[in-house]
Amino acid sequence: MFVRFFLELRSAGVPASLREYLTLIEALRADVVGFDVEDFYFLARATLVKDERNLDKFDRVFAHCFKGLETSIESLFGEVPAEWLKKLAERNLSEEEKKRIESLGGWEKLMETLRKRLAEQTKRHQGGSKWIGTAGTSPFGAHGYNPEGVRIGQDEGRQSRAVKVWDRREFRNLDDDVEIGTRNIKVALRRLRRFAREGAATELDLPNTIRATADNAGWLDLKLVPERRNTVKILLFLDVGGSMAPHVRLCEELFSAARSEFKHLEYFYFHNCLYESVWRDNRRRHAERLPTWQVLHTYGADYKVVIVGDASMSPYEIVQPGGSVEHWNEEAGAAWLGRVMAIYAKSVWLNPVPEAHWDWTGSIGMIRELMEDRMYPLTLAGLDRAMRALGR
Repeated sequence: MFVRFFLELRSAGVPASLREYLTLIEALRADVVGFDVEDFYFLARATLVKDERNLDKFDRVFAHCFKGLETSIESLFGEVPAEWLKKLAERNLSEEEKKRIESLGGWEKLMETLRKRLAEQTKRHQGGSKWIGTAGTSPFGAHGYNPEGVRIGQDEGRQSRAVKVWDRREFRNLDDDVEIGTRNIKVALRRLRRFAREGAATELDLPNTIRATADNAGWLDLKLVPERRNTVKILLFLDVGGSMAPHVRLCEELFSAARSEFKHLEYFYFHNCLYESVWRDNRRRHAERLPTWQVLHTYGADYKVVIVGDASMSPYEIVQPGGSVEHWNEEAGAAWLGRVMAIYAKSVWLNPVPEAHWDWTGSIGMIRELMEDRMYPLTLAGLDRAMRALGR
């Protein structure tokens, strides 16, 4: 069973190593976890998954390999521990049911009843309220109804009442091909971290403190070092308005994640394409604009540029003076993008439009060419590729 589980993880793209698999087996032999599927799930996940982006794949393989394990746990491991049964019952009984159980003899009577049920059930049941089965009111099974139940062997929820579901994919949004949320963006942005110790010495340097204390005949000699900080500098340009309206939430999540991950972050807004001015406050964008030349002269070439936009516009907005839909631009947007690329060697464009749709819009191809093919979709995989490009 475990060898099959390991091989299916590898086939699904989870890079679990043989050493990690052997560590899992050693942990099981050492009784690190008992006869509890949930404990085994977390042990296997901690042992075999090194990257959060693979959690969704792990969940799918786990659900496939161990589907229905709850229904046969006694046959696999022998007598079900009383404590496990008690916890299971506590999770799935209403207050009224608990009161009825108390009148029948309390929790010990319930333990006995549950053990008998597991021992006596030998075939499939449907439509009942007692056995593990389907289309009934029992707390255990599938395709039925119970105020609080354990869903077993059902692909997806129907009543949203299950309190435990082994088939549920808890990390669906961590797959590489789906759009991302703030937490997942942070995970992807961390690939770009470059740490250095800067500022005043405020953090304890334990190895040097031990060495200096030993050299000082045991007299404590504290050694301090500056705090480690992420030294990467980011210049972020965000397209707003118009066709970007459907992507506002995703861009807000990216902006929030970037502000928390990078100490040196400068951001500006633009519409459709970069022109001679940008702004920081969308509410005052007509009154308080900054010349783009000023921005390019203020932030040095050691900054990495990230431009976020759908690149969906009239081609004239890119190649023609006066092509902007909002004002008369003296120079074409292509000229300003060219200046950005000339100053900042590390520049990428993140596009919230799915990559499969890029060929449908001519302006996306034009921007992609101007960016020297450094346009990436705003998905986990795309963001990962963009961070790799900026980090080279």
